[in-house]
Amino acid sequence: MTIESLATQGREKIYTNLAGIDTAKLKKMRNDSLRRSFASLSEMKYKLEFVARISGVEFVNDASSRTPNATWYSLDTMEKPVIWIANGDVNDVNFDTLKPLALRKVRMLICVGADNSRLHETFAGIVPVIIDVPNMAVALDKALYSDVENAVTLFSPACENGVSVAEQGEMFKFLVNEL
Repeated sequence: MTIESLATQGREKIYTNLAGIDTAKLKKMRNDSLRRSFASLSEMKYKLEFVARISGVEFVNDASSRTPNATWYSLDTMEKPVIWIANGDVNDVNFDTLKPLALRKVRMLICVGADNSRLHETFAGIVPVIIDVPNMAVALDKALYSDVENAVTLFSPACENGVSVAEQGEMFKFLVNEL
């Protein structure tokens, strides 16, 4: 198989195939303790965690993506139009690596925080709709009642904001389930 034929399969298929190869190798391992340790690994909490589908809008919890690189991966996996909820209030983060994906996939950017100027500066002219909201509850209402059809609402902060991953992730799930 050539690298070109691998590339045409799409990134998600390559990752799935590589994971399948690793799984097959793990099954053949003879060291029981090593096998048991790998078998006990669970899915990472708050990473691309499906929460609910409400009125045709999917809500995905990606609270553990607290860097632009982590958010890049999450955006890259989305196959539907994205309503992206990101943390504002951080002006020393470089979001430039997210511009190409945002141009292709993000239809609405909802900025949570008091000062979202860095997000506006980076994504103005790239994302069609950018709005500021004071908190996650308002962000989720805006996402649910947006004009973006067949969308995935992705909470992927892309930066630290002083609140723990667990606290943000659990709050997101709670508020989605209250919609």
